[in-house]
Amino acid sequence: MSLKPSRHNIISPLVEGKEYILVNILSGNADIISHQEFQILTSAPAGNYPSEFIEKGYIVVPEKEELDYRLKYIEFLEEREEEEVQLFFVPTYNCNFTCSYCYQSEYPQIQERFSKEITDAFFSFIKEKFADRKKYITLFGGEPLLTSPNYKDNLAYFIAQAKLHEIDIAIVTNGFNLHEYLPLLEPEFVREIQITLDGTADVHNKRRRLKNNAPTFAAIVENIDACLEKNISVNLRMVVDKENIADLHALADFAIARGWTEHPLFKTQIGRNYELHYCQNGQSLLFNRISLYEELLRLIKEHPQITQFHKPAFSVMKFLQENGKLPEALFDSCPACKSEWAMDFTGSIYSCTATVGKPGEKLGTFYPEVTLDEEKIKVWQQRDVQHIEECRNCNMQLICGGGCGSIAFNAHQNILSPDCRPIDSLNSLGAKAYFFAEK
Repeated sequence: MSLKPSRHNIISPLVEGKEYILVNILSGNADIISHQEFQILTSAPAGNYPSEFIEKGYIVVPEKEELDYRLKYIEFLEEREEEEVQLFFVPTYNCNFTCSYCYQSEYPQIQERFSKEITDAFFSFIKEKFADRKKYITLFGGEPLLTSPNYKDNLAYFIAQAKLHEIDIAIVTNGFNLHEYLPLLEPEFVREIQITLDGTADVHNKRRRLKNNAPTFAAIVENIDACLEKNISVNLRMVVDKENIADLHALADFAIARGWTEHPLFKTQIGRNYELHYCQNGQSLLFNRISLYEELLRLIKEHPQITQFHKPAFSVMKFLQENGKLPEALFDSCPACKSEWAMDFTGSIYSCTATVGKPGEKLGTFYPEVTLDEEKIKVWQQRDVQHIEECRNCNMQLICGGGCGSIAFNAHQNILSPDCRPIDSLNSLGAKAYFFAEK
């Protein structure tokens, strides 16, 4: 059988014409290679390959590689069936903030109200539908932690039912009213609380203010402190675009000085502000994936303390640097209707957080009766790199995983279409950030 370069090789330049980073997620290997080795991989006569390239799976017998691929795909499907399910629940689409980039701001107003009857129906439904699956609930919105007396009473009942059913919860919140709910939240059953800060006080308050135009930064900071003091995990999210990215190093300095970065229950994420359904700022302030990571690399070189606060993923480069190995092959990066579902206080069922509440995206109901659009659900559940035609022969498929199904649908009106990720460029940027700072 003839030897050929693996169809899963991803080669990215570090220094053009001199050095490259070679990643093969199927074989689990990554190496820095010279320009001469690059030429051997890409243009050497058949059979004239170094033994090391064969041992590491960069040069393969295509038929054997295809068998390895299929075996890993089967293993992936089997493991996905055992994955813990994240069940998002939206108790309200209302919010006490007016954020400059809210993608839900044009959603239609809903007359129904959150009630204990809805809560009972929700827990009855998930008890039956997900009886054999490990699961946890994430409260989402709108803003789930609103404080009107009737609403707070109903949400307290929901939290109590989660405890009663021994189901952990997480919360995605703007963090402003968090102190009013902390007495109800115990570290033993709260996975994490995701809270957004878009920079230091002036920058954050420009982007994320109360509807009465009052600032929010100071109250959120106090509530982050309170969570960490109570040993509740905080996942701090900074939503970035060209308006606030320059403040990342100042927020990092603030978090370091506050002692957050030393706390074992504190972690961070960078959320790219992007056009999901509707965005008040339009396109002018938005990064694409490459321009964002190029700017992050520039900022890290200029302000290295940023990595004490947040280490960008740069595709698989952060994982490789922290673990000394590559992650497993990713045949599907869209959890919708597999390990993620979303439901709301109207009794409606959706595929994920990107579609919940969006007109035309409903997949069924759990109240007042259980109904499921099995045909629509089936398409979501089919979505992976084997069912997206454009992914099948892409060398980056096992890192990209086909991307986000909702973004793909918005772009192509087809769930089984790709949301492509520039993996090769991200690998190059990440290698420069974490392995070769001088390059």
